[in-house]
Amino acid sequence: MTDFTLFPNPCYIMEEELLRKNLQLISDVARRADVEIILAFKAFALWKSFPIFREYIRHTTASSVNEARLALEEFGSKAHTYSPAYTESDFPEIMRCSSHITFNSLTQYQHFYPQVQASGEVLSCGIRINPEYSEVETALYNPCAPGTRFGVTAGQLPSQLPEGIEGFHCHCHCESSSYELERTLQHLESKFSSWFPQIKWLNLGGGHLMTRKDYDVEHLIGLLKGLKKRYPHLRLILEPGSAFAWQTGTLLSEVVDIVENKGIRTAILNVSFTCHMPDCLEMPYQPVVRGAKSGEEGPYVYRLGGNSCLSGDYMGMWSFDHALQIGERIIFEDMIHYTTVKTTMFNGIHHPAIGMWTLNGEARIFRQFTYEDYRDRMC
Repeated sequence: MTDFTLFPNPCYIMEEELLRKNLQLISDVARRADVEIILAFKAFALWKSFPIFREYIRHTTASSVNEARLALEEFGSKAHTYSPAYTESDFPEIMRCSSHITFNSLTQYQHFYPQVQASGEVLSCGIRINPEYSEVETALYNPCAPGTRFGVTAGQLPSQLPEGIEGFHCHCHCESSSYELERTLQHLESKFSSWFPQIKWLNLGGGHLMTRKDYDVEHLIGLLKGLKKRYPHLRLILEPGSAFAWQTGTLLSEVVDIVENKGIRTAILNVSFTCHMPDCLEMPYQPVVRGAKSGEEGPYVYRLGGNSCLSGDYMGMWSFDHALQIGERIIFEDMIHYTTVKTTMFNGIHHPAIGMWTLNGEARIFRQFTYEDYRDRMC
């Protein structure tokens, strides 16, 4: 069991045992379904843990020149890169750090493909396609919403693909099930399968939450095997982000003060929802707090408030079995994916440290943040 007293407070704490459990499941799915599953940095990019990842997977996916460099320089392999729009200044470095480059539009492809041809790099190019179907309900996360800026629809593609396009990239999911993938594939194939003989690979994007407890892994494997059987020449790629770090660790925090207004008691913490748990406000969803129940039933009910000046930096309500005390630890569950990659230093609030509880029971501190980190980001 993790010894929280060995870590700074606040701190993101990943558990190596839980991480390896996810990696093993993902590796088994890839092997059994004969597909490649790669890590999407947009959800998790804690590079000091990459030596563990390298035991299970070979490649990663990037969405910017910085992520592509991280793939090459810290993960040790070139990235599968996609960006909504590449720039002239970034593209040479994108080519150097990538094995696959997916373009968001035919305009971008036509503009940059001559540079690919002239570069001498061994690169496989693809185009992002939009099947105009997604079951993602939160508009902020729906990549196929009407008017989306992502991808090319079937009606925009010529019958003969432009020279050099070797793959399609489709992303329609967010923490989705295999049954949503099944319905997505029906739309994808009905709209785009006529082009499949012209391509070598099909990237089914992210959002496949195969490490969630209720996910039907066997159904996923069956779907992927069926797709491979229908199109045996296609190399299938999945690039989940959340699935790798799903429920692999916590955010350790502390009660700093308790205030009351209009009968609402708020425990103010040394962390911030807007700075350190942004998806809670964006998605939105209410995270699990260890030792507490969501809701207003019980004698000790508190709203949890962040320590920033943003008025809406709070969530609630949680019911505890005791009265909270100043200095008491509050532990947020499942706070590793889409946290460290999205945190900010708004208000200069003390940034949580980042650490890992190792298999041999040691507290490994990856990074602690100082005033200098805040200062250097502001200029």
